[in-house]
Amino acid sequence: MIIYLKDKEKFDIEDNSSSYDLACKIGIQKKVLASNINGTLTDLSKKLTPEDMVKLVTDSDPEGLAILRHSTAHVLAKAILEIDPKAKFAIGPAIENGFYYDFMSQKSFSIADLEMIEKKMNDIIKRDIPFTQFTIPKPDAVEYFKKRNQTYKIELINSIESAAVGVYKIDDFSDLCRGPHIPSTGYIPTDAFKLTSVAGAYWRGDSKNDMLQRIYGTVFPSKKELAIYLKMIEESQARDHRKLGPELDIFHIDDAAPGNVFWLKNGCVIFNLIKEYITKIIKKHDYFLVQTPQLMNQSLWETSGHWEKFQENMFIVKDDDNMMAIKPMNCPGHIVCYKTGSVKSYRDLPIRMAEFGLCHRNESSGALHGIMRLRAFMQDDGHVFCTPDQIITETLDVCSMLKEIYARFGFTDIKVKFSDRPEKRVGTDDIWDVAENSLMEAANAAGLDYTINKGEGAFYGPKLEFVLKDCLGRDWQCGTLQIDFNLPERFNIHYTDKHGNRQTPVMIHRAIIGSIERFIGVLIENYAGKFPFWLAPIQIAVASLTDESVDYAIEVSKMLESAEFRTLLDIENEKITYKVRAYSLKKIPEIIVVGRREVSDKTITIRSLGSDKTKTILLDEAIQYFKNLEEISK
Repeated sequence: MIIYLKDKEKFDIEDNSSSYDLACKIGIQKKVLASNINGTLTDLSKKLTPEDMVKLVTDSDPEGLAILRHSTAHVLAKAILEIDPKAKFAIGPAIENGFYYDFMSQKSFSIADLEMIEKKMNDIIKRDIPFTQFTIPKPDAVEYFKKRNQTYKIELINSIESAAVGVYKIDDFSDLCRGPHIPSTGYIPTDAFKLTSVAGAYWRGDSKNDMLQRIYGTVFPSKKELAIYLKMIEESQARDHRKLGPELDIFHIDDAAPGNVFWLKNGCVIFNLIKEYITKIIKKHDYFLVQTPQLMNQSLWETSGHWEKFQENMFIVKDDDNMMAIKPMNCPGHIVCYKTGSVKSYRDLPIRMAEFGLCHRNESSGALHGIMRLRAFMQDDGHVFCTPDQIITETLDVCSMLKEIYARFGFTDIKVKFSDRPEKRVGTDDIWDVAENSLMEAANAAGLDYTINKGEGAFYGPKLEFVLKDCLGRDWQCGTLQIDFNLPERFNIHYTDKHGNRQTPVMIHRAIIGSIERFIGVLIENYAGKFPFWLAPIQIAVASLTDESVDYAIEVSKMLESAEFRTLLDIENEKITYKVRAYSLKKIPEIIVVGRREVSDKTITIRSLGSDKTKTILLDEAIQYFKNLEEISK
């Protein structure tokens, strides 16, 4: 029979052949993990039919690597079953950079147990056990897993709408799974997988459910790729904002206020520098600042749709007979600001308003993560009210502003995702069609190279997500831009067109860095706490070498402070090596050392963070020197 390979090349193969037979015929069976037949991923055992379009999937393909990782998660579960035959298994998906498996066990596993589990997994891999798949009706599947006392699997089966479900087996381990999987455990490279951590996880992410154990791991096609990844993980841990933030007096997280931040002295400096810089840029782009209330009435949130679509994430407060909500978003408040006064003219549009708005969202305790995921955070939020024919120019303006601001913070590698309509949304499909087409046209006009992020739009409109890549190659989603035809209509806001007719404006939601708290976390990890000179909370440490140089050190420090540099003065009677080490640990970019020679010559000696070299310049040149350094670091 004739089938077609991915490049549309015809290939003649015997009748009743499988994808594995095809791989053998070509001679690449050791590299192939699965198959894509007519756009659907399948196991290699799947039989081919005439005219099929076939792509043989290897571990160099993204979908192949995901299949390898999902299969390794099954092997992890099989190893746990051999250690604890009474273990109950929940889910074990492939995730970005690896996999995990959630389970309930009589044994409490710790990080110290991972090596022992890895040895079990290695043994399973070497046994080269086949992954076998079968499909059974739901009632039979319930009985099948009931006999194995797998209660979580039964709950999953009951939530599936189809009449039959898929099951995969590795020897005595059975898993509810639609696959596909690698042909056998032997396809997993024994020197290229690693279990990385142990955590707790609520069943189905709900704190009312059982707390399960979760083991994370990863697997790569080769030992070299694994080593590169593990090195990156090691570097990531050294840069962890949860470690560096408290060490550098930036922030503190306390059980007294879960999901909230206590900003320390240095953190407040960074926070305000970011706000000041963004304020300067948005004013240049003709935005004006507003401030909206924290508590607003239920009726407002009902009109916006948040009460119906987002209430589970809102903090609700009762005020006499009224229900109030602490704002999770700033947009309804900005619509109230728009509505003040008379109906606007088309000549007034676009209206660009912005707010550093403090928002609260009721995140589960398990989802909280340092300052990256909080219950209270400040957004650099902005909304543009414009006519439909202004969408493209306003999108271009936002994109220009985003790129300028990201570059200032050292981010030039930016990816864009186009997120279309989610399942849970407000508005008609006709309105969504117009909104998505308008945003896509604007994104194309802006020259954005975007990928489609299916179903991940806001509940009121499609959005662009701007993803920054840090120095370790990690992605951080920060900025967003949404086109919204729904909220203006729901709030009945208008402008008059040139013919005197009332029209509904388009609302463009935009955030540049998103949560300031989260962005500071990203900056801490990207720079490993060594902020560029312009952003460092303390820019210069001035240290005296001897008692004779104390007065001169004070003079230098005051001169720099008068020029608005953030300085630290150290005139303590300590060895200079001790002082330099202390400032280096605090990541202070520049250290000035003054002794007898500097006093007599009216000079300063400068040592930069991370360098053993020093340079000596005249005191009169110091302010210009550091101003130049500030400009270079921007």
